[in-house]
This record gives sequence, C-alpha cells and structure tokens, in this order.
Amino acid sequence: MRERQAVAIRHVMYEDLDNLEPLLRQQGFTVTYLDAGYDNLSDLVPSKPDLLVVLGGPIGVYEDRDYPFLRDEIEILEQRLQADLPTFGICLGGQLIAAALGARVFPGSSQEIGWHPVHGPKEGMENPLRQFIEPEHPVFHWHSDTFDLPEGATVLASSDAYENQVFSWGRHTMAVQFHPEVSRKGLERWMIGHTRQIKSLTDASVKSLREETALYGPQYEERSARFFEAWLLEVFSDSPIPAN
Repeated sequence: MRERQAVAIRHVMYEDLDNLEPLLRQQGFTVTYLDAGYDNLSDLVPSKPDLLVVLGGPIGVYEDRDYPFLRDEIEILEQRLQADLPTFGICLGGQLIAAALGARVFPGSSQEIGWHPVHGPKEGMENPLRQFIEPEHPVFHWHSDTFDLPEGATVLASSDAYENQVFSWGRHTMAVQFHPEVSRKGLERWMIGHTRQIKSLTDASVKSLREETALYGPQYEERSARFFEAWLLEVFSDSPIPAN
C-alpha cells in the first residue's frame, strides 16, 4: 500500500507542524513543506496531496498586495474545498480557508496570545475537537485577526475573545484559530521570533508564557496528538490510513 502524502504550507520557519509531524509519520504519511514566498506554490497540484495543512504566520489574509503568494494559497484552497479533499488550517491557515470559502477576514479587537480556554456547542463535543473543550485545560493562542463564519460552515469552538475559533466545512476540512500543533520545545522558537510582539503585551511576558507552558504543555501535547489522530481517522475513514 502506498504511503500517503501530507503537504504543509509554511509561512515562517519556526511555525511548522511541530508536535503533529511525528504523528503523521507514525500514521504512514510522508511530510513535505512548501515555504510560502520562497517555493513556487503554483507548482502544487491542488488535488495531489492526500492531506494539505496550511500553517500559521504573522501576516494577514488581506495583505495580499504585499504578499501575493496569499492569492496562490487561496486558489489552491478553493480547488481543494470544491473537491472536499482533506484540508486542515491553523491560525493564518484557518483564516485562508475562511477566505477561500468567501468569508471576510479582518483585524480583531484584541490580541489573543497565550493560554486561554475554548468552549463549544454540542457539535464540538461530538467531534474530535472535544479534546480541547475543557475549561481547566486551556489551549495556546497567538492571533489578532478573525473572520466571519463562512456559509455552510459549522462552529465547533469559541473563546471569550473570539466567537469563531474553530469550524468544520464539508466532510474533510477543519479550520482552527488556536495552535494545536505547538510543543513545549517548539514554543521556545516562538519566544525568539516574536520577541518584539511579546514585549508589547501588557498581560503576558516571556517569563509568564514559559511558566504557563510548563504547566499546561505536557497534557496539551497529549491531547493534541489524540485530537489529530482521531481527526485523521475520521477524515480518512472511507479509505483507511496505511499502517506502519
């Protein structure tokens, strides 16, 4: 049985698949990165990857004049969504999915950075996402943009700051505003890459982010792995994931 192919579109080097990459490899996927702004995204055949993951980054969907590769990403996503192919978006990636579905993406009213809980309707509790809908176990956020809910999408989770945290669309697509992929080790790279932004915060610092990551990180990594494994099994249920 052939290996499945997972392609991840990456916008900054330190925001990669992190904790999710070993799981994908364990589930029989090869993993390839395409770096937006460096690799030619138009060379990607949208229907070819078994799974497409669009990762986060510090730019806005609406900044396509400065970053024209965003238009390539939206075009790729439009074609995958039209075919209902397995697609997962994180932060900017989730916002790009929203834009590809015709929704407005715009700056939010506040920065949501650090460890904060999400809550959800029954649809979230009946979804693999239920791993994260626990008030005593916050999830990791790093965004200030938001989006209108696309037509036909189902909200799976919200936070106190932003209603549209997670949505599903069709049978094989999920968009997530928070960061299920991060690990304790990986977040150290964020502390370096986002140092200026952290210094601008009034409610968080490198010290507090490290302390909260040490507290919540171990369980978060486990819950993220359980979530993503369950989501993969659900999405590929009509064509089982190859076993190692």
